[in-house]
Amino acid sequence: MLHLKRGDPTLSSLELLAPAGDLEKLKVAVLYGADAVYLGGRQFSLRAGAANFDDRDMLEGISFAHRHKVKVYVAVNIYAHNEDLVNLPAYLDFIVRAGADGVIVSDPGVIEMILKLQPRLPIHLSTQANTTNWASAAFWQRLGVQRIVLARELSLEEIRTISSRVDVQLEAFVHGAMCMAYSGRCLLSNFMTGRDANRGDCAQSCRWRYYLVEEKRPGQYFPVEEDNRGTYFMSSKDLCLLEYLPQLAQAGVTSFKIEGRMKSIHYLATVVKIYRQAIDSYLQDPAGYQVLPQWLAELTKVSHRAYTTGFLLGDRGETATVAAASGNYCRLATFVGLVHGYNPQTGSMIVEQRNNFKVGETLELLMPQGDNRIIKVTAIYDRETGAAMEAAPHPQQMIELPFDQPVPAMSMLRRID
Repeated sequence: MLHLKRGDPTLSSLELLAPAGDLEKLKVAVLYGADAVYLGGRQFSLRAGAANFDDRDMLEGISFAHRHKVKVYVAVNIYAHNEDLVNLPAYLDFIVRAGADGVIVSDPGVIEMILKLQPRLPIHLSTQANTTNWASAAFWQRLGVQRIVLARELSLEEIRTISSRVDVQLEAFVHGAMCMAYSGRCLLSNFMTGRDANRGDCAQSCRWRYYLVEEKRPGQYFPVEEDNRGTYFMSSKDLCLLEYLPQLAQAGVTSFKIEGRMKSIHYLATVVKIYRQAIDSYLQDPAGYQVLPQWLAELTKVSHRAYTTGFLLGDRGETATVAAASGNYCRLATFVGLVHGYNPQTGSMIVEQRNNFKVGETLELLMPQGDNRIIKVTAIYDRETGAAMEAAPHPQQMIELPFDQPVPAMSMLRRID
């Protein structure tokens, strides 16, 4: 499949937006096909559990993205308390000097500060602001917001109506984890652990196992659904809208967003590459767009819950969000190695071990461009000493694997389970 180059005018109307939980993930997202990435600093972001970016990493990340013609949006999307506002002006000034292409915000007070202190900084309204109707969208447009990240609770018809009534960019999540709380504004974590999800420190309490206990039967725990691991009735399925990209584009969505700043680089590379291929396919032949079986097969190789279309088709019932009885993640592949480059003297891939593997195994090679390749591990050599090894058991050990052609950096090796 032809991969359209960024900057091509045919791509100007659609954007693939990928998460960047740290500098390594930013580079993976860029190389595997994102048009833009979103990230958070060490403060003011709703993903405190991600590694996030210190000042130096943010400067390097934005520079790397811009060299590849990829935009960077910085999340400042906490619901701020008074003390959060003290350091905000200096942080906004840094974001602007770093060259960010926009800022993702949910708090009206923070938005007002940005409009006053940094009026040229584009504002994207976070999904946490739960924009679910055209009147709200029009309000934010009048205030100066340039893009609205739509609430996940919207149907296609509702998106069409909003698009027809406002002249503002619309962004929608198309893939990744969802939250059982309304537009992600959950109180469970704060109530149960003291960790405030609305200030970036969610403990993911909804993913825990829950049972019912009857008042007069202490110690007797009853699962809501029969399952020996417990029940996960508050744990949502994962969103996958690969099939509905044309409908979303026709409804007025111009930015397709992937969730996952806390996901692995293997997850990110796989999902970004598939959605890149899907968007390119749609742009090349809108009328003939079809979801290829190999795309769906690839999406099963990353850690995920059962996939759902969420509320997009107007489904308000349990099929939209409630996870399968076990609530467990499933995956069909294990990420075992990250390629750092190629050694032409030895004819070998330079690989950083990320999971145990050994000589004789068959692995799959995932590359930023092109089809996956199946390879046989015929030998493993320690990168530092050159000694032959039967296995690569040590985390992040640098090794070399014989291979018949150069392999680009950030390619990945995985075992099909």
